[in-house]
Amino acid sequence: MSEKPAVIVLTGPTAVGKTALSLRLAETLDGEIVGADSMQVYRGMDVGTAKASAKERARVPHHMIDVADPARDFSVAEYVPMAEAALRGILARGRLPLICGGTGFYIQALLKGLDFSEERESGLRRQLQERMEREGPEALHRELAKIDPAAAAAIHPNNRKRVIRALEYHRETGQRISDLNQAQQEQESPYRVLYLVLDLPRETLYRRIEERVDQMFAQGLEEEVRALLAQGVPAGSTAMQALGYKEMLDFLEGRCTREEAADRIKLGSRHYAKRQLTWFRREKDAVWLDKSRFAGEEDLFRAALALCREHIG
Repeated sequence: MSEKPAVIVLTGPTAVGKTALSLRLAETLDGEIVGADSMQVYRGMDVGTAKASAKERARVPHHMIDVADPARDFSVAEYVPMAEAALRGILARGRLPLICGGTGFYIQALLKGLDFSEERESGLRRQLQERMEREGPEALHRELAKIDPAAAAAIHPNNRKRVIRALEYHRETGQRISDLNQAQQEQESPYRVLYLVLDLPRETLYRRIEERVDQMFAQGLEEEVRALLAQGVPAGSTAMQALGYKEMLDFLEGRCTREEAADRIKLGSRHYAKRQLTWFRREKDAVWLDKSRFAGEEDLFRAALALCREHIG
């Protein structure tokens, strides 16, 4: 039996510095980058999702970025076959796939495979969707927290699709979707994976998050949201419920000030980073790289490069 193909995963919480390191690793290792971010798949959402710039993407081939129309919902069930095709193409070209992004669920789905039978429409799902419209996403998220605290900790209240799916799964099976995710996480992957997780001390990470949000405002987050609305992207779409976009909608529609929107994005981003770290800690074979333990970016790069080269063999 032939050896499994080598794949590198580079992940970590928001604002930790994944993009810069992924570009250097891919350039050095003759690799191509496969995005694993549930919002960077949408076209026109550049500032608020902190996509690699056009100049950065010109350095290394990128996949699974700008592949979806923000006016329609894009799911992990659509992501996986597209990302798998990208992986096969990279391997066929004799190059190294480097999966980079912060959506742990997408990474797990791509590497381990998930059962997407949940994508069927059901009467129960429609009932939950109607309840969410009446009561708001926070009410259903609180219900999820009572029956499945681990799932609630990993899913943002605004991620309506996953909140509804978790409640639906529990009602249909009597089991917790977090247990299902854990079982699927332990499945064997068809790839030989090096799972690198970048990390920083909390105070440093939170400072970087605040700086990034300020930078997003300076780079035109408000104008980006206005442009998406002008293109006809519905305010209730999955894309516009993303962190940063929902808060800017509240500002544009007069529900908060610009300063309050910025503060809410910063707070939401800190909470998101916590959920990401909770997810990554479940990865038993993850190799954690605390950036504070390295002398600088160059030292970090050399350490990550050595791990990658040892993994590739």
